[in-house]
Amino acid sequence: MKITAAVTEAQGKDFVLQEVELASPKANEVLIKIVATGVCHTDAVARDLAIAPLPAVLGHEGSGIVEEVGEGVTSLEKGDHVVISFAHCGTCPNCLTGHPTVCDTFNPLNFGGVQDDYTTRLSKDGAELATFFGQSSFGTYAIAHERNVVKVDKDVDLALLGPLGCGIQTGAGTVLNRLRPQFGSTIVIYGCGAVGLSALMAAKIVGCKHIIAVDVHDSRLKFAKELGATHVLNGRNVDVVAEVKKITNGGSNYAVETTGVPPVVKQSLNALRPLGTCAIVGVTPEMTIDVHNDIMAEGKTMMGVIEGDSVPRVFIPELVNYYKDGKFPFDRLVKFYEFEQINEAFEDSKNGTTIKPILKIAK
Repeated sequence: MKITAAVTEAQGKDFVLQEVELASPKANEVLIKIVATGVCHTDAVARDLAIAPLPAVLGHEGSGIVEEVGEGVTSLEKGDHVVISFAHCGTCPNCLTGHPTVCDTFNPLNFGGVQDDYTTRLSKDGAELATFFGQSSFGTYAIAHERNVVKVDKDVDLALLGPLGCGIQTGAGTVLNRLRPQFGSTIVIYGCGAVGLSALMAAKIVGCKHIIAVDVHDSRLKFAKELGATHVLNGRNVDVVAEVKKITNGGSNYAVETTGVPPVVKQSLNALRPLGTCAIVGVTPEMTIDVHNDIMAEGKTMMGVIEGDSVPRVFIPELVNYYKDGKFPFDRLVKFYEFEQINEAFEDSKNGTTIKPILKIAK
């Protein structure tokens, strides 16, 4: 079938809306009419650093309506409202023990440009286009394996839900699934973008005593305060480590580092109290850590967390319920753009004008 998609022709090039061909769903796959899709930093990295094959149709925070189901699909039917999350095999030891975010084939399935059977569904003028995250949601329709598709309530605005498939799931899941802070404990969130603010709202849900937000933009810190931060620190103006230790009487129990900026990563470790834990979710370059003084000497833990260590088909409906109950107001992070404004949306995300852009695809 003919669809309209935002094609990334080459590294660093703007997105261009084009007519492309999308094949029919194969066994265990579904065809989804995309209603909306989030804009994520990972899409920008794929475009600018070519971490996946190009040309491609990127996009990996899609939400939409099931249009057609392939042979063998049992969990979904036409008309279902869905969110599409990351691809995983479903059969490796990590998937089978509830950790599909570290699936043995996570990288080839999400960044290798192919679907679950290692073939593509997208093409233009007879030439293949690479798939991204097993979905390629920057198009009017997408194909995804049913295991990567999450059925959601029809009484919630479907256009809002796409970012639950990646960015918002990452922040909230890091707190709720991996760190699991004790009631009354202390946590510092480094970076007040969509991931960091989602972690902050999750920390409020579990009842952390001190929720400290760190950023370099006063506007974002003000917003963090509105969402539940008990304290905010501008890293340009204060000694973050000293201030955290003062507020928490010795250091935080937990930290979520979303920036990927090496000096901030060091702060997140140094501001922990003994036996504290820091979760790294930002894409961080090579850097130097004094393992003895920064980690081992005080029994600290530094861990990497991917996609919030979530099982999407379990966790995303839980986030929707928190939202419906007024406990997880992630709608306050988003701004909607028309599909034709995709390049503007990416620029606004890059310069900080918008925390979480969402492209409205369906007319």
